[in-house]
Amino acid sequence: MGISMLNRRTAMATAVVSALLAPVSAVAASASTAQVPAACRSTRNPELAARMSRDIRTVLSSRQGTVAVAVRDDSSDLTCALASERQYDSASIAKLTIMEATLHRADELGRTLTNWELANVRPMITISDNTAAQHLWRDLGRTCLGRFLDRVGTRRTELGRAGYWGLTRTTAADQMRLLGVLTGAGSFLKSRAYGLKLLSQVRADQRWGVPAGMPRGLQAHIKNGWLPRSTHGWRVHSVGVFTGSDRTYRIVVLSHDNPTMAYGVRTIERIAQAVHRGLNRGRGAVQGFTPENGISEVSDGSAPRGPVPGWDEPERGATP
Repeated sequence: MGISMLNRRTAMATAVVSALLAPVSAVAASASTAQVPAACRSTRNPELAARMSRDIRTVLSSRQGTVAVAVRDDSSDLTCALASERQYDSASIAKLTIMEATLHRADELGRTLTNWELANVRPMITISDNTAAQHLWRDLGRTCLGRFLDRVGTRRTELGRAGYWGLTRTTAADQMRLLGVLTGAGSFLKSRAYGLKLLSQVRADQRWGVPAGMPRGLQAHIKNGWLPRSTHGWRVHSVGVFTGSDRTYRIVVLSHDNPTMAYGVRTIERIAQAVHRGLNRGRGAVQGFTPENGISEVSDGSAPRGPVPGWDEPERGATP
């Protein structure tokens, strides 16, 4: 083979390799976010979907960790799904499932919540009380909880074993379905207004995450989870519904492999800011990023840090 031919082939191979590696280098700072670019779609506003995909991709290009995103805006018919079928330990966002199952049971029995249920469901949501969550988890039982998840249509949510409700495995897609139970006009949950009300009353120091970048005129209904474990570092999650006079939309961001809680919170808030900005062009944000000194770095206490006997925690059921 002539030297000139060899040089041409070498140059061609180098060009091909460079082209293949180019998209990877854009997200090199994020070892586990090779899921990007995000897939946003809208039949009514494809330009919005393209812009939102680019904005989320840009945020994740400079962040470490493993992230899943789901967005749904009824007004623009926008949906975003980034690794939305990947499973995560739910931490305290499992309380959303517990709350909705409690409300649904009361609906099925044709009654309002009992005083005992009220005394547990309110602190479980508004201050993330773990004892209250444990009480309701045990009272509902796995059969009732499983029946409720079947009714919602969740596909990859697995209840935590025994009393470990914080180790319930879930996905961004399933969390979007659970939020939809609270917002859909045709929802089977008759008491969904009460559930939304509780989510709007979460105490101030737990209102970080998906409200970041929210404009004036909207109300945030949120639940967060924050849990460090011996594998995958910090799980940091935030799910929320945003309601206003002219629109309703939902944002879910789940993450693990975060080096600190603050790092995970900031990743979520940058994604949320991009979503709010895209859906509310020309409207200034009323909520900014949570100050670093306002993030506690203390676990939500929904599960122990070390291994749980009988619970194959490291990569159980994980999908890329």
